[in-house]
Amino acid sequence: MFKRTLIAASLTVAALASAQAMAVTGGGATLPAALYKGSADSILPANFSYAAIGSGGGKTAFLTNNPAGFSTTGTVHFAGSDSILNASELSTYKNTYNASYGPLIQLPSVATSVAIPYKKAGQTALNLTSAQLCEVFSGQKTTWGALLGTSDATTIRVVYRNVSSGTSEILTRHLNSVCPTQFATNSTFTSARIGGIALPSNWVGVANTSEVATAVNAVDGSIGYVGPDGVDATSNAVVARVNGVQPTALNVTLALSSVNPPANAIDAADPSKWSPVVANPTSGYKLAAYTNFIFGQCYKDAAVAADVKAFLTQHYSNPGNNTATQAHKFVAVPNAWKTAVTANFITNTSGNNLDINNASVCNAIGRPL
Repeated sequence: MFKRTLIAASLTVAALASAQAMAVTGGGATLPAALYKGSADSILPANFSYAAIGSGGGKTAFLTNNPAGFSTTGTVHFAGSDSILNASELSTYKNTYNASYGPLIQLPSVATSVAIPYKKAGQTALNLTSAQLCEVFSGQKTTWGALLGTSDATTIRVVYRNVSSGTSEILTRHLNSVCPTQFATNSTFTSARIGGIALPSNWVGVANTSEVATAVNAVDGSIGYVGPDGVDATSNAVVARVNGVQPTALNVTLALSSVNPPANAIDAADPSKWSPVVANPTSGYKLAAYTNFIFGQCYKDAAVAADVKAFLTQHYSNPGNNTATQAHKFVAVPNAWKTAVTANFITNTSGNNLDINNASVCNAIGRPL
C-alpha cells in the first residue's frame, strides 16, 4: 500500500514538474520550426513548447486563445507565423480582446527565402524568371519543354502546401506582384490561384515544410517551394535561381534592405509596421521576407511575462541567436531592428509603453493564467 502511494505521489510530482517545465505555450509556422524547437541548437528556451502546425493554424490559435490547435490546454502565449496579421485580424483582435488581454505584438523573427527546389534529369543549373514561376504554379505550362522552350515532354509535377502556410503567402505575394490576373496573395495556395482552374492530377499537396523537398526528390520532373532550412539553397543543382539570383543569405539581405523599423510612436504601436513586406524587391532574391513572432504585451502570469521578456532580450541582443539562425540558413534581423525591438518591447527606453507587462497598460489585464 505504502509502495503504491509512493509511486502515485511520484507520478503526480513528475506531472506537475512537466507542466511547470512547459510554462510558455506556442506554435505555428513550420518553416522556422527546426530553428525554434527540436534541434540541438534550437533557440526557444526549454520551458517553451512549439507545435508546428502551419502559420494559419498558429495565428488562429493565438488570436482566439484556443490551445486545441496545438493539441494542448490552457493559454496560448505566442505564435510563429510567416503569414502576416492582416487588417481584419488585427481589428477583430483589438475589438475582442484588447480590453481584457491587452495589445498584441508582432515582431520580425528572422529573414528567410522561399527556395524553389526541383528535380529534373539533365538539369543542374535551372534559372527561372518570375514570369516562368507564374507559368509553373498557375499550371499554364504543363511540361518542362513548354516552360523552357525545348522538346522535353516531361510533365511538370508541382509540390505545394495544402494547409494555410506563410510560405505560400510569401510565394503568392511575389506572384501577385508579377501576374495579378493569375494569383492573389493568400496563405492557402489553392485559394491564391485565380480562375478556379482545377489542380493537375499529378500535383501533390503536403502539410509541412519538411515534406516538400522529400516529395520533390521522389519523382523526376518535380518542383516546389520551401524555406531554406532542409535544402541546400546555395546549390543551383537542387534549388533554382530566380531571375539569375540564388537564395543566399546575402541576396535575402539585399532584398529586404529597403525596409526600416518604425521611427515614431504611432507606427511603433501598429503591429503591421513591424512586419514589412517587399513583394518584388529591386535587388537581391525575389522571394524574401521576414517570418514573425506574435506575443501578447500583457500576461496575468508574471512568470510567463518574465520568461517571454527574457527570451526576447536574448533573441534581440547582439549577437543573440545569430549563430543558430545562420546554421539553419536564415538571416538575423539587422541591428537597427534589434535596437528598435529592444527599446520598444523590452526596456521601454523609447517611452512608448509597449514593453511586456508595462504597468500602466497591463494593470489587472493580460492573457489568462
